[in-house]
Amino acid sequence: MLRTAVLVSGGGTNLQAILDAVDAGKITHAEVTVVISNNKNAFALERAKKKNIPAICVSPKDFATREDFYEKLLQTLKEWKADLVVLAGYLVAIPPSIVEAFPNKIINVHPSLIPSFCGTGFYGLKVHEAALARGVRVTGATVHFVDTGTDTGPIILQKAVTVEEDDTPEILQRRVMEQAEWIILPEAIERIACGSLEVAGGKVHRKKGITAVT
Repeated sequence: MLRTAVLVSGGGTNLQAILDAVDAGKITHAEVTVVISNNKNAFALERAKKKNIPAICVSPKDFATREDFYEKLLQTLKEWKADLVVLAGYLVAIPPSIVEAFPNKIINVHPSLIPSFCGTGFYGLKVHEAALARGVRVTGATVHFVDTGTDTGPIILQKAVTVEEDDTPEILQRRVMEQAEWIILPEAIERIACGSLEVAGGKVHRKKGITAVT
């Protein structure tokens, strides 16, 4: 069973999608063993507590330097023996020290079809505002491994979502979550937990002889 740490900053809708997938039997080879937030008021922590999952706040506000905060976050992940770290709406940049400690063991869900509308400054509603301003007809979500860049790691899964004529950023955000993020994030976790993926040449490949997760 893959020990999974989920990092969140806000409401935790993606966390809830993971928990629901566990309950529905769509995730069978992984368990959420700890939820960590940089925000003590994040509702995601309450979602974890309702499932009797340890909920911890590690906030940069509680440390003299950013480096001390990163060190505590890394220490916490190690203390909980995380096999996989899932960034589910976590609005804190992950430093190289943590990426290097968990090579190809940190994943992120981003609300666009990378490489569109990603990188520094593209998060939350800003992604959907940019997509609508550009007039794209199709957007979506991407789950990728985290490297030392911003949204530059190997892509695991993507799912497209149609943009409607009367969409607002808020409406589009909700549709992307419902039709893409909440589907591919649990699926990516299960594929990783089943050992069906490998990273080679900067890309994610299915291992030969491993049955794909549907």
